[in-house]
Amino acid sequence: MDRLREQTAMSAVVERAKGVVMALTGCSADAAGETLLQRAKAARHSLLEECWITLGELAPAPAAGAVEASAGIGDPRGLPSDVPADDPPDDVAAALSRLGRALVRVDTPQDLAGCLLEHLAPDLRADAVMIYACRPAGGLELVGHAGIDEALAARWRQIPPFSGVAAVNAAATGRPRWLEDFAEDSRRYALIGEPSERWRSRAWLPVPPGGDAEFCIGVLRGGDGPFTPRDRAHLRGVTRLCAGRLRAFATRREPPAEAPANAVTALFEALPVPAMLLTPVRGPAGEVEDFRIDAATAQAAGLLRGTGGEPAGRRLREYRSELPDDALWQGCLHTLATGEPYDGEPFAHEEVVDGVAELPTYSVRVTRLDDALVLTWIRHASSDRQEQRLADLQRLGNLGWAHWNLATSAASWSSQVFTILDRDSARGPVRLDDLPPLALPDDRPALARAVERLIREGRPVDAPFRVRTARGVRHLRLVAEAVADRDGTPVEVHGFVQDVTARRRAELALVESERAILTQHDVLQAERTLVARLQHALLPLPGQPVDLAGLRVEVAYLPAQSGIHVGGDWFSAIELPDGDALFVVGDVAGHGVDAVATMAQLRFTAKGMVITGSSLTGALSRLNTLLLHSRDSHGTATMVLARYDPAERCLVWAQAGHTPPLLLRGGEVTYLDRPRGTLLGATATPHFEEARCRLEPGDRLLMYTDGLVERPPESLDQGLDRLARAVAADPGDEQGSLGTLLDAMLEEERRDDVCVLDIRVPKGWARAGRRPGRGRV
Repeated sequence: MDRLREQTAMSAVVERAKGVVMALTGCSADAAGETLLQRAKAARHSLLEECWITLGELAPAPAAGAVEASAGIGDPRGLPSDVPADDPPDDVAAALSRLGRALVRVDTPQDLAGCLLEHLAPDLRADAVMIYACRPAGGLELVGHAGIDEALAARWRQIPPFSGVAAVNAAATGRPRWLEDFAEDSRRYALIGEPSERWRSRAWLPVPPGGDAEFCIGVLRGGDGPFTPRDRAHLRGVTRLCAGRLRAFATRREPPAEAPANAVTALFEALPVPAMLLTPVRGPAGEVEDFRIDAATAQAAGLLRGTGGEPAGRRLREYRSELPDDALWQGCLHTLATGEPYDGEPFAHEEVVDGVAELPTYSVRVTRLDDALVLTWIRHASSDRQEQRLADLQRLGNLGWAHWNLATSAASWSSQVFTILDRDSARGPVRLDDLPPLALPDDRPALARAVERLIREGRPVDAPFRVRTARGVRHLRLVAEAVADRDGTPVEVHGFVQDVTARRRAELALVESERAILTQHDVLQAERTLVARLQHALLPLPGQPVDLAGLRVEVAYLPAQSGIHVGGDWFSAIELPDGDALFVVGDVAGHGVDAVATMAQLRFTAKGMVITGSSLTGALSRLNTLLLHSRDSHGTATMVLARYDPAERCLVWAQAGHTPPLLLRGGEVTYLDRPRGTLLGATATPHFEEARCRLEPGDRLLMYTDGLVERPPESLDQGLDRLARAVAADPGDEQGSLGTLLDAMLEEERRDDVCVLDIRVPKGWARAGRRPGRGRV
């Protein structure tokens, strides 16, 4: 049937080409056929190739008398007779001849793209083929592709008429574009591909060439290098052959519904199985809306649900209205698009045979026949179902049954046992007492003892053992029991062999994971204890508020509650030798010993530099350099430094990527405007500036780390607003108000450390110049 269909299709191509010659020249059918033969012989083409070229290179009919068609003189396509015919190399001519024969089996542009890729891949190292149709507005539309995925095809399905695309340029000029230098081509054109270097060389060929192109064929190669003269001649021959096939696609119309041929009807009436011939019914956009039943066997009518009557000529959805939601519908569409058969899941169908109701099992199989589908029902016998279920059970459980006759030493295994043991089935099964030697040396003694007890005493066996296969070492399990005779002597053994490698590996991995978790937990707990002690030693907390330079200072430090690491938040509040007060709040990125070590280094260095006379910005610059040259050169930290002059009641402060201090004055809450300052450790050339703020009696100033205001997933601005509202709601004039503020801000589990300096200017504070007693926090 395939051979007859191919011969019929080839004859149709020849007849269409003869019709073209007759229409252009007015000659007879015999003369047109002779003209085609002469043209093919002169050009060293096969007749089929010449027919394709004729169909693809149609031109307006020449003036009367210009062509002596009756004698076979001249070109029936309207070309001058002195145009030399292509003379490709012999191997290229043979390849083009094969392509000409293959084109008769091509039904869609998508099929044509696949056919061309199959043809060009061996000779031209082609990796992909794309076929574009030229649109009246000048753009291109992808109508067929092979070698590319659907996502890339969707992105490049429509190409506007831009000159920066090689395919558009080739279609517009009618001249091929040979893209052989990727670096140069990528500068000139927008190249198709994700990434574009996926194809290093390309050719875009207009169809037909020379102007007024209707299509453009792209051949994409992953390798570098130019297209040789032989390659170019080959591709020019390909485009001439494909022109007629592509034009046929462009002018194809949906054929009207016709009754199936009598031969097809007779064939289906004679088939002994339930079967139907289905033809797709397409909508205006080409989508499949339903299937028409063109022929059906008598058995098929009994399996169709719905109204009675002859199925032929009716729609499939008349019988199955829920078809679009059924797996069968998707299977039919997939088979129609790809040609791959579809096998449905088994289902039960009640039948009445000789007055007795039966419930046999069927499954549906769909195959493609040209543009139609053949749907058949396959009935499964009871034994077939049981064997299939047993095979499925063995495959899903990764086990196989085995049987040994101890009297005759005969053995039989299911195919799954051979697969598990990686043994060639041609070698046959082994005797039961020969099974232990297949195990690894360490497992042989235990398996041999278990098998011996089974054979001699009839004791059941459930023994693990390992074997070495091509897939590596496999963990297996033998479960077997004996069948004894009247005297109690074991005469048969039946059981199964199971591959438990995956489960055994999962168990071992779980044990190792539990051990690693316990070890890591102990290490982290020890580290937390060490870090907490170290942090407490480096950052002691005062038990009550202290007085510094006439200011009352209260301190709070709360470690994170989530996780097991201690962070790097810190503070300093000391009175300097000249009577000024120094306030520092900082936060080192990270947790653990490294963060605490960096915190201690920055804390003591900052105090030391300011005590020895360094400015605030100078101290920040030196701390940035210190952090960049520390052991962890990628570590970062934020900090705010403030120096308070009691004589002038002036607070001078600088910051490095830190949140701004909050000021409460007269019941109004504001955040101090931050001077410029770069995160410590972020750059080798930071810039820092100072800002000044005069404090008034009754003022309250809060310096804090971000753990006080951050609450994921909300933004930092929302946290700052929440802090301002909390301070405004409770000014905290009485002692211990800092604890009330922390309770209001930290309602949930703390994910980060919290450090706060609560600085207050007493309302009855003396005039400038008074030097209160020194203190230190």
